[in-house]
Amino acid sequence: AMARDIRVILIKLADRLHNMRTLDAVSPEKRRRVARETLEIYAPIAHRLGLNALYRELQDLCFGAMYPNRYLVLEKAVLAARGNRREVLTRIDEQVRAALPAAGMETEVRGREKTLYAIYNKMVKQKKSLSNVLDIYGFRVIVRTLPECYMAMGIVHQLYRPVPGKFKDYIAIPKINGYQSLHTTLVGPFGTPIEFQFRTHDMDQIAEEGVAAHWLYKDDQSSSLQDIQSRTSQSLQSLLDIQNQTGDSTEFLEHVKVDLFPDAVYVFTPKGKIVSLPRGATVIDFAYSIHTDVGNHALVCKVNGEEVPLRTELANGDSISITTSQSSRPNAQWLNYARTGRARSEIRHYLRTVQYDESAAFGERMLTQALDELKLSLPTRDDPIWEKLARSSGAKSREEILADIGLGKRLAAVVARRFAPDHPLVATTAAAEDEMTSAKLTPIQIHGNEGQGVQLAPCCGPLPGDQIIAGIRVGHGLVVHTAECPVALRARAKEPDRWVEVAWDEETAKHLSARIEIVAKNERGVLSRIAAEVAQADSNIIHVTMHDDAMATVVLNLTVQVDSRRHLAQVFRSIRHVSQVKKIIRTKG
Repeated sequence: AMARDIRVILIKLADRLHNMRTLDAVSPEKRRRVARETLEIYAPIAHRLGLNALYRELQDLCFGAMYPNRYLVLEKAVLAARGNRREVLTRIDEQVRAALPAAGMETEVRGREKTLYAIYNKMVKQKKSLSNVLDIYGFRVIVRTLPECYMAMGIVHQLYRPVPGKFKDYIAIPKINGYQSLHTTLVGPFGTPIEFQFRTHDMDQIAEEGVAAHWLYKDDQSSSLQDIQSRTSQSLQSLLDIQNQTGDSTEFLEHVKVDLFPDAVYVFTPKGKIVSLPRGATVIDFAYSIHTDVGNHALVCKVNGEEVPLRTELANGDSISITTSQSSRPNAQWLNYARTGRARSEIRHYLRTVQYDESAAFGERMLTQALDELKLSLPTRDDPIWEKLARSSGAKSREEILADIGLGKRLAAVVARRFAPDHPLVATTAAAEDEMTSAKLTPIQIHGNEGQGVQLAPCCGPLPGDQIIAGIRVGHGLVVHTAECPVALRARAKEPDRWVEVAWDEETAKHLSARIEIVAKNERGVLSRIAAEVAQADSNIIHVTMHDDAMATVVLNLTVQVDSRRHLAQVFRSIRHVSQVKKIIRTKG
């Protein structure tokens, strides 16, 4: 609802603020639960909408409800510290109030103090005591025009020395919620660091009221207010997109928490457009923030002109370009370094959809071959027998039946038997199941690139040319092993009815992985010579580890890309050209 009309969330936030102010009336357990929910969801939403006054009050109320003793102790300590630093703050205030009018500027100078929750959070994160948290107090300078922000900052920099690396220009690059200010930290009297913020009256109103300033200034159609509205609308729309993708409330909540993380990094597209991402975001997050297709097909990424892996964390000011390819697709590993809710939900959605589609396609192949054995043809898509079969077996559709076959949840031989004219469409008995699963079917043709429906077992790494067998693993589809693989032989002995005959197709996939172990003399340049020979054999090394077996010997473990067993033999012959190589074997297990 809030994506359609922003006033919905404003009312909800006002209601939540009232609840938090009257939280003493409920039990301690409920108090902590409501406070945690507010801190994780509602306070970050208020921050995202730029409602800073509301954001700060919610945080302090949550802190008091969750940790009442810590809150009281910290409150007393801050009051004591305020008295100790009063002399320093008074002197700074007087000097700044005198210097700015002397330069011909009408300004308003306000003292500001960190909230108790912000102080507590800093103490926890940085493992500091209160006495070591020095930037509890600061000043806000309100001026009339934007250029005066920079002039006022220059004057204050002449009074006190700025701390290097502590200047932030949120005017040139506003925060995602529209917040604009200049931030600088100065070394005041007695070496006390003091933060200063410089902003105009309009910026101050937007900083405190955020998106609500749109209605406060509804007659003012300034570009900055329109920009805030646009950014807020995009932000809320992104949450709506995530909800549509997931459909699961727990997963949605996880993504929302990630996306409401307040810290941000600002990076640039090749055309100079600024993109805001959560701190810790990686290249893959950037790709999905541009477009779903860019993320799904990201192949090569350059950060500041240099090629980097997709897992690279981004820093403020990075310029990023993404090269896509239709052959590149998301994999489950991407979830390990995707930080934004949008990227994570898009990757999961793709994996779920692709696994279902690929499994259904492979299940259709398996069912066709099982029907061929019975001299039957596959019924057409609109044949009413599919609906009857689905209803009797608890499936929703034809596609679900085929996907279940592809994922190993149903046996193709059993499903095929149900299409036989002499077999009524009823639940298959255990005897019929045994009879059919023991029947020898035509070998299923394996290409090696079927996707989620067919997996080449990592324990033995089968290659075209190897004798192969395959087991149906529930939820994973068909897992192909070499015929002599001990893992496969043990599993087949336990569940023989889950194993089917397979054979390599005439046209198989390229660039399959094979692992080899090389024992060589430990001499300078041996790895580079081996790599050159692998390249000469039209292969590529995708992973390498090495360790000293003895002073004069080194053991290299390589994972190389090959097309077949014959191609691997060619790689072996090339590597043997290196005089230092003593032994080379294909490793399995």
